[in-house]
Amino acid sequence: MMGNFVKILKGILSGADSSLDLRNMRYLPRWAVLLIDIALVAISTLFTVLIVVDLTPRYYTILSFYDKGIMIVAVHIFYFYIFKTYAGIIRYSSNIDALKLLLATLSSFFTLVFISYTTYFVIGEKIFLIGGLLINLCAAFSLLFLFRLGVKQVYEYFKIVQKNERLINAVIIGADENAISVVGALDIEHPRRFKVVGFLTQEKLNRSIRLLDKPVVNYSGKVHNAVQSLDASAIILSEQNLSAEEKFGIVEDCLEHDIKVYNAPIVSSWGQGEPIAQKVKSLQIEDLLEREPIKLDVQNKIEQLTGKTILVTGGAGSIGSEIVRQVADYNPKRLIILDQAETPLHNLKLEIEARFPDLNCKFIICDVGNWKRLELMFQNNDIDVVYHAAAYKHVPLMEENPHEAVFVNIAGTKNLADLSVKYKAGHFVMVSTDKAVNPSNVMGATKRAAEMYVQSLFHSQLANEPNPTKFITTRFGNVLGSNGSVVPLFKKQIEKGGPVTITHPDIIRYFMTIPEACQLVLEAGTMGNGGEIFVFDMGEPVKIMDLAIKMIKLAGYDPNKNIKVKITGLRPGEKLYEELLNDECKTLPTHHKKIMIGQEVVRDYEQISDKIEKIIASANKLKADKVVQKLKDLIPEFKSNNSSFERLDKKEESIISK
Repeated sequence: MMGNFVKILKGILSGADSSLDLRNMRYLPRWAVLLIDIALVAISTLFTVLIVVDLTPRYYTILSFYDKGIMIVAVHIFYFYIFKTYAGIIRYSSNIDALKLLLATLSSFFTLVFISYTTYFVIGEKIFLIGGLLINLCAAFSLLFLFRLGVKQVYEYFKIVQKNERLINAVIIGADENAISVVGALDIEHPRRFKVVGFLTQEKLNRSIRLLDKPVVNYSGKVHNAVQSLDASAIILSEQNLSAEEKFGIVEDCLEHDIKVYNAPIVSSWGQGEPIAQKVKSLQIEDLLEREPIKLDVQNKIEQLTGKTILVTGGAGSIGSEIVRQVADYNPKRLIILDQAETPLHNLKLEIEARFPDLNCKFIICDVGNWKRLELMFQNNDIDVVYHAAAYKHVPLMEENPHEAVFVNIAGTKNLADLSVKYKAGHFVMVSTDKAVNPSNVMGATKRAAEMYVQSLFHSQLANEPNPTKFITTRFGNVLGSNGSVVPLFKKQIEKGGPVTITHPDIIRYFMTIPEACQLVLEAGTMGNGGEIFVFDMGEPVKIMDLAIKMIKLAGYDPNKNIKVKITGLRPGEKLYEELLNDECKTLPTHHKKIMIGQEVVRDYEQISDKIEKIIASANKLKADKVVQKLKDLIPEFKSNNSSFERLDKKEESIISK
């Protein structure tokens, strides 16, 4: 408290602010409130004594007035502690606080009456005049209540008279309990950011109604019309029942009309400490790209994961770590997490040990290209299920280092697949990418080669193995928030003031959230019988230019005015659009509407294995052209795009034409 006064005094002396703004004092500490309450009770007791001092002075002389005053104050302090009347922030006092004061003073009154009559029955004389106690009750409650009311009104007065902040006129979408709670909290918060001028609801209203003395307006068409009619410049989304499509439509409409969009969390999820106004934050692009929650069959994953030994490779990566978190919920017998990145694996270890203290977990630092280390792991652990998420994924880097892509994406996958067969793992689930379809870069080609190898390996087991390892491939597109993805890149660029860099104005991509992708990986792993390539429904493709523009607007800037958008040109190996299936592939539905089976042509295992061995041999010799040429031989549809390896395609075409 003293610190607040010192800050204000310094501000006045320095001339920084000539006005005394009582709002700078955030709140009275509890001890100060308690001392003030005690002083008020003492004053009310003195007031009572002055009234009753001339009434029957010959009675009630067991204790002096001084001793009686101490007893009254002590009983009140006891009930102040019981009812915590001093614990609330006075400027936010409510009916509940008034009730606590009433209970505390009434309890003190009845306790003092009880003490007085107890002494009467024991020694034949009362301590207190009951009329005096009634006067004291009224005086104490009145002073305590008026003190809080006075502080609250003084604060409100200074908040209005000395208001120097610029408030954002906003309307809130929704008229449910959550919306009402958000508005109530924003109205009393300081420093204030928002002045909520009304509620918007889709419910048809038969009459004009008001909530918290603010109008409730129906919006049946465009939201911006209703927002502008209330003279607002922003909306706050609090409606929990809005579908992704409805939310997207509202945001689109608002952004087109320069209306800012904010998101309010569910009130029950609010924590302590952070000001309520700060919990209402600008809408993030992830909120718009998320789709309806996925409903999954929990029982089949319980049967596959509970009590089993599970290996997750690439476990410290964005996809692998989420698979680890989801698998941990199913109480496996042992969860083995493998990655070559030391620091991310260490961070994940701390997280998992804190969240799942009873989980039998083992963290292994290892490169998937290290056969001996992997075999030792398989020998020492009876592994039931492998989730293979380890991969190099950055297209431009792999274009410059094709041998490294082969070592991890092909040789690493081959090592794990062969060991899974040798040590009889039940399931092998491989995380692949849409870049493996009609690949235009080394990264996509190596992932396609890995797909082809595990698929052909499964079919090669069928002739001789009654219970073959079931190899299952899952294929999906870009994952929101994953390491190196475009959304976090754009965020950093916007925070730095731009420019936001886009490789091509017409480039499009599919997006999926990390939890959603990993849920579908687990689901596909349980439904697969072996040899399938599961393709996920990624929703509608997103134009990256539109994505950048929306992110800039959501951040409160004008595209190409405050934040520039810069076209940098396609990167090596990059193409304008990604595909989940090639032209010859057909799909079959599954019991889950978001998962389909892609029917790719299965090649002969011996042929695939031989070509992959040659690719790995060329990679060991660090001969980039040889590596890429052999990849193109294995995958005829692999045509390099915007890459130095395009010359290999031209060379092949010239040979064919001759």
